[in-house]
Amino acid sequence: MIASVSGTVADREGDTVVVHTDGGVGYAVTVPLGVFERLPPPGHRVTLFTELVVREEEWSLFGFDRPVERTLFRRLLAASGIGPRLALALLSHLGADRTVESIRRRDVAALASVSGIGRKKAERLLLDLEGKLDDLPATAATPGAAAGGADAAVQALVGLGYPPAQADEAVRAAVADGGPADTQALLRRALQQLAPARAAR
Repeated sequence: MIASVSGTVADREGDTVVVHTDGGVGYAVTVPLGVFERLPPPGHRVTLFTELVVREEEWSLFGFDRPVERTLFRRLLAASGIGPRLALALLSHLGADRTVESIRRRDVAALASVSGIGRKKAERLLLDLEGKLDDLPATAATPGAAAGGADAAVQALVGLGYPPAQADEAVRAAVADGGPADTQALLRRALQQLAPARAAR
């Protein structure tokens, strides 16, 4: 099992960061949006706590910047019908803190707002994870006050009528360009990314 990866950020694009270790190995690690937002620029060092998911012939490495986020990811995977991509979508769309709170408060609407979840799957998720997140600190999953900037930008775009997956992709692109990471700046740049697509409709 690969429990963590430490090294230099070689590249970051979409939902993936390539970490080049001191041993000369480059690991492609898929991360949630909030983690992607907090990644240092290429050339800087990073440590990610990882979970290796093996499905048939596909091996995927998922990374988090705090162990509690990895623990939450593992708990989500234990729920019926939740694979790694849906678990990642929950953490990207809601953020780790809000995911925990939504499950604790049985907020079906919040969970169902995530692309690919829907009401029935949200209700099943609540049933499967009832009482199983009580040991997770409610506010420990997302370090720093600025960590919610990307999550808030995604929520704002969804409120404007953009599909969650499209909103997530646009905000990731805005984060990757290296500009200011506050919500308003990310939202402005994401809307610039989305404008050509909407104009083409």
